[in-house]
Amino acid sequence: MSKMPAGESGWNALRGVNVLDFTPLLPGPFATQMLADLGANVVKIEPLTGDFARTFPMELFRMANRNKRSLALNMKNPAAKAVLEKLVRWADVAVEAFRPGVAVRLGIDHASLRKINPRLIYCSVSGYGQDGPNRDVPGHDLNYLAAAGAMSFKGHWLDDRPYRCGLPVADLAGSSYAAISILSALLKRQRDGAGCFIDVSLADAAMGFVSSRRGFDVDDPGRVHLFPVNDLYQCADGKSIALGMVEEHFWRNFRNLLGKEQPALLDPRFDTEASRREHGDDVSRILHSLIRTKTAAEWEGLLAKHDIPVQTALTPREAAQSPQAKARGMFRVLDGETHLPFPVLVDGAPAGAAKHAAPDIGQHGVEVMQELGMSEAEIAALQKSGAVPPG
Repeated sequence: MSKMPAGESGWNALRGVNVLDFTPLLPGPFATQMLADLGANVVKIEPLTGDFARTFPMELFRMANRNKRSLALNMKNPAAKAVLEKLVRWADVAVEAFRPGVAVRLGIDHASLRKINPRLIYCSVSGYGQDGPNRDVPGHDLNYLAAAGAMSFKGHWLDDRPYRCGLPVADLAGSSYAAISILSALLKRQRDGAGCFIDVSLADAAMGFVSSRRGFDVDDPGRVHLFPVNDLYQCADGKSIALGMVEEHFWRNFRNLLGKEQPALLDPRFDTEASRREHGDDVSRILHSLIRTKTAAEWEGLLAKHDIPVQTALTPREAAQSPQAKARGMFRVLDGETHLPFPVLVDGAPAGAAKHAAPDIGQHGVEVMQELGMSEAEIAALQKSGAVPPG
């Protein structure tokens, strides 16, 4: 794992794009961090106490706010209006992630900001969107997944009921749709010069992911989306391996390799994919019993030699330090912490930059205000008013 040299900027495809980020927690910040990783100049506007995510006992804030600058601003203070107007004129993109109506109360809603900058691309990220009967309903990732139908899917063949994923899928889906929409709007603005309003619902985003699994014409997804020989299995050492035997030739390789050791695998009931589904409980139990006879390393070494998709379930640290991750060369260390900027290679080089770690509250406030053309006297007056932190 290498430390990115000072000044290395990745692909820098969004150089010159200015982004005004009003978002807390995860869905908005992860979207704007993608833009920052790709070279956009992102200024994060935080309350004087900072983004609430800073209080979480995990790395969420630092992992979603890399490459941004922080300006702490009390938007309820009338004196803050002068700073906001300059920021809006400066910005190409503004992103907010409050419950509907909050942006209006703060004076940073789309209608208000577009009067200042008609070319502004404005993106709202919220749980259920800006309209509909659920627009004001509070929620978090799990609520949106439930609303999208995602919680009706079983994750393993022998599960009796679905379980939540440890990853915040709705939040990350919404972040991705927001970033893609913003990039599309920037391209469109090059053609017609017009800004626009983007309304991203986390529940809608989760439904977008659900559609790829079974569509929307079923009430009970059952196990059709699963394969009884494509699952996670616990090994003798307590670790787990993932077997991805979806295609017929992988299953055939597995049977040929282990049929003598476990004759039950050669049962004619397991000859075809349709028959394996019909007798899925039986074949799944045989596999679970078999895999418990060796360690994860033993299985990975054995199966990989016979072209069978196998992967030990790694921890995040193990994944980042794996030979494959090192070969791709995309991880970076910032302030002693491992980061993965926009994980794509372009022309063989990492697209994402790792310029600096997540900022302290208001760390760049004076710097940003100076870039906006504000004088020392104006900045001092703002500090005295309480609109920004004292110098």
